[in-house]
Amino acid sequence: MAKTLAVSPLAPASFPDLPVIDGVRFASVAAGVRYQGRTDVMLAVLDPGTSVAGVFTRSATRSAPVLDCQSKLGGDPEPGAAILVNSGNSNAFTGQRGQMSVAELTRATGEIAGVPEARVFTASTGVIGEPLPHDRIIAKLDALKTALIPEGISDAARAIMTTDTFPKGCSRQVEIDGKTVSIAGIAKGSGMIAPDMATMLVYIFTDAKVEQGALQGMLSKLTDRTFNCITVDSDTSTSDSLMLCATGASGVDATGNGEFQTALHEVMLDLSHQVVRDGEGATKFVEIQISGAANDADAKTHAMAIANSPLVKTAIAGEDPNWGRVVMAIGKSGAAADRDKLSIWFGDVLVAENGWVNPDYVEADAAAHMKQQELLIRVDLGIGDGTSTVWTCDLTHGYIDINADYRS
Repeated sequence: MAKTLAVSPLAPASFPDLPVIDGVRFASVAAGVRYQGRTDVMLAVLDPGTSVAGVFTRSATRSAPVLDCQSKLGGDPEPGAAILVNSGNSNAFTGQRGQMSVAELTRATGEIAGVPEARVFTASTGVIGEPLPHDRIIAKLDALKTALIPEGISDAARAIMTTDTFPKGCSRQVEIDGKTVSIAGIAKGSGMIAPDMATMLVYIFTDAKVEQGALQGMLSKLTDRTFNCITVDSDTSTSDSLMLCATGASGVDATGNGEFQTALHEVMLDLSHQVVRDGEGATKFVEIQISGAANDADAKTHAMAIANSPLVKTAIAGEDPNWGRVVMAIGKSGAAADRDKLSIWFGDVLVAENGWVNPDYVEADAAAHMKQQELLIRVDLGIGDGTSTVWTCDLTHGYIDINADYRS
């Protein structure tokens, strides 16, 4: 049985009430992939005509499921699609055996779901380097097919968890041409989070009608403003997958619709923030804002240098307003900076300006801000118009405890 982790102090009060997305049904079972007595497989079956878009890790050691999904994007939407996800084993660094597992799963799932293998997308999350016992999953496919229901998305969110302490979900609804369009998404992730595309496993569904190319463009653009702007521990997973499925069941064409894109952005941003809030051992949610950089790319480089610094993150955990560590992170980032033009704020407290401590700075004011669960660190480089905002969490001994025992 898997160890039960204390729920993150940054977790939402409850899982949200997600709307039913017409055109997709969900089911979840316990297959014993790694742990006994724990729901660990979810199946989503999507109606004919569903467009599927995705972004995936750019890791050089990405898993067999990721490689298979990447090869299938852009296929004919007419037959529908199916998504099969397991937790407990990532089927990564498993060579030809991993590819064989994917082939067996896609074949068997296609038969059960009534879709071609080319429209079956699998994902696996968990321990790296161990063969996936795919036979245990295949043995549960009949049960999954029987259990498929439109209302099963919350159970699906729980089935894909690994070291997560809470399931993650978010939704939005918008009116387009007098009709309601719904978006609902789920995510998993709390460690090995420094995405280089999206992050962990994320599945978003909408009943809007959007052609695949337009859907892919929308997803890629919004990913750079959401999942590519978070980090927990600076490590990029072998299995990161983000998929967006548009069933078209509402009959509303949302291609190019600004309100739809805004709603989708809100769902993706909320889910990405939930991943940070569930960072392994996290007690603080931190927003880092950079302005005055030479350009936006430099601003993000500086922001991520601060967000990924163990010294900054441990200072946050210790509620220490150690602005010298922020200066250090800026200096090591490799992006353009001028020491004598830097200004730094903790919350609303101006700590340093123009390369020197603010003469009116009172450390007790900054220390009071650091005691909050929601923190803001702001830096102005003073050399240009570049801006960036990223989100991270603190680094506590809980992170060590969770990861030291991960395979136990």
